[in-house]
Amino acid sequence: MPSVTPADVLAQRRRLILSGDADGFADLFAPDGVIELPFTPPGAPARLDGREAIREYSRQVMASLLRVDDFEVTELYQTQDPEVVIVEMRTKGTLTTTGQSFAATSIQVLRIREGQIALFRDFANPRALEDVIGEPRPAG
Repeated sequence: MPSVTPADVLAQRRRLILSGDADGFADLFAPDGVIELPFTPPGAPARLDGREAIREYSRQVMASLLRVDDFEVTELYQTQDPEVVIVEMRTKGTLTTTGQSFAATSIQVLRIREGQIALFRDFANPRALEDVIGEPRPAG
């Protein structure tokens, strides 16, 4: 049986996110998988530990007022560690309450072990969404 590549996992992730399948997305993670969001806005978790925490949070995000219309890997870099990839992402979406569109870019670092995501770090700029949602930015 051929092994699952990081590109395969990322393609499956894209399909699941675009279809709004939070459970399928969570199932891409190892049972002890971790999501780290270093630049998360106030009130949002900066770390999710375990597949079930990821599942619960993913359900909330996919039921939110933001709809992801397109989600693509613009660059995929393989590191010297065969489990680790660095991804440049571009996301386009819509705020469903107003119809306003948004675009966001991020750099993601993933450790994919035996076809499952063990670690996912998303270095996204939260300002793109703040501008659409209209939430104030902290002073400073």
